[in-house]
Amino acid sequence: MITTKVSLDCKNIRDWQSFHEEFARVFGFPAFYGKNMDAWIDCMTSLDDPTDGMSNVHCAPGTVLTLELENVEAFTRRCPEQYQTLIRCAAFVNWRRLEVGEPSVLALSFRF
Repeated sequence: MITTKVSLDCKNIRDWQSFHEEFARVFGFPAFYGKNMDAWIDCMTSLDDPTDGMSNVHCAPGTVLTLELENVEAFTRRCPEQYQTLIRCAAFVNWRRLEVGEPSVLALSFRF
């Protein structure tokens, strides 16, 4: 199976603003990215569809993009709200796709 892996260093996240800035930078979200979790979910839901224009990072249709979160242990202590929300919203990305008959698209991997 073909897999795509993207690493994101959580040490750069200190608050909601830096959370959205870091994801926008790493994934190449569009200029109109709303910097809220609804917009984050929309961008991440389209990872396998480059024609949506929601990200510069893509995985092949039918495959899963693995988001490798680095320095997670410090992130969970420093930003517990952002960490928990990230977990819930990643799960929601896959749930909303499954609800319309599309396969999951996002997996999380943790490096402490």
